[in-house]
Amino acid sequence: MKIKRISWSNLAAVSAVFLAITLVVVKNVEGNTSNQLLNVSYDPTRELYLSLNEQFIAKYEKETGKHLKIKQSHGGSSRQSRSVIDGNLQADVVTLGLYSDVDALRKEKLIPENWSKRLPNNSQPYSSTIVFVVRKGNPKNIRDWPDLISPGVEIITPDPKNSSNGKLSALAAWGSVIKRGGSETEALTFLKSFFKHTSVLDAGARASAIHFAIEKIGDVNLTWENEAIREVAEAKGELEIIYPPVSILAQPYVTWVDTNIAHHKTEAEAKAYLQFLFTHEAQETIAKFGYRPINPDVLQKYRAQFPQIELFPITLIAKNWDDAKQKFFADDGIIDLVYKPEPK
Repeated sequence: MKIKRISWSNLAAVSAVFLAITLVVVKNVEGNTSNQLLNVSYDPTRELYLSLNEQFIAKYEKETGKHLKIKQSHGGSSRQSRSVIDGNLQADVVTLGLYSDVDALRKEKLIPENWSKRLPNNSQPYSSTIVFVVRKGNPKNIRDWPDLISPGVEIITPDPKNSSNGKLSALAAWGSVIKRGGSETEALTFLKSFFKHTSVLDAGARASAIHFAIEKIGDVNLTWENEAIREVAEAKGELEIIYPPVSILAQPYVTWVDTNIAHHKTEAEAKAYLQFLFTHEAQETIAKFGYRPINPDVLQKYRAQFPQIELFPITLIAKNWDDAKQKFFADDGIIDLVYKPEPK
């Protein structure tokens, strides 16, 4: 199958609205904006942060007497990170899908060396994983990673160069081979076959969900667990979640952006906002929206929503996230070996 990239300009109207909102936000977040925050996040977290923002705004106003506005920007995690670095998105806080996407800000001196130690649980308020969404009745009988490369199966997943979902899908596919005792040569062969079955590489998780659930393209959508839960709930019986026996442990990270909060004079607000994510109240909301909370009591309460599967860490397939970024996603890395996008 030919692989093509899909730009945000080709998405459904709902995605265009979010992009328009982002552009308005960028124009307005200048100078002293101490009554508002900009949260730059990854693609499928819109609904989660809309709810968390409402709760935090009410709580903060009750405690301080100050009314805040919290703006959101969403897109592929790596692309969002680059937009913050380039100054196109003046984030007060980032809530991104991968450690490497947040740590890229440190490398550009926007945040300090010890950024991940400033909040509980190494600045990880929740975790997730990559699962499969299939059509009603699972007509292609997709249960495990090898099933994805069966004849006639069409995979929908985002672009691994720009999307944390896309990256994690590729890493999970590779790791599924290594975890079962396979070699890197075998993992490379599997990943090549994987991308041959992938016809559309969207800009992010929500775009992939639109193509799969609404436009009914493909047989299986590889996506974040939380996005799969939302996707299936909205499909009203037309889609199902399949949990493979093994997948990758996904650990989104959050931080305030020191250089920006100094300029915007939003240090107190930004820190309070991210600290709120670790409260019991916020952890309950996080679980309700399909993210695995770090609070053990909340996780136990919602255990039925989160089936236990074997989740492997990034260290199974790389030394750390920096090594994984270089090994898989750098120019001439593994991803460049296994797929070539069509020229625009």
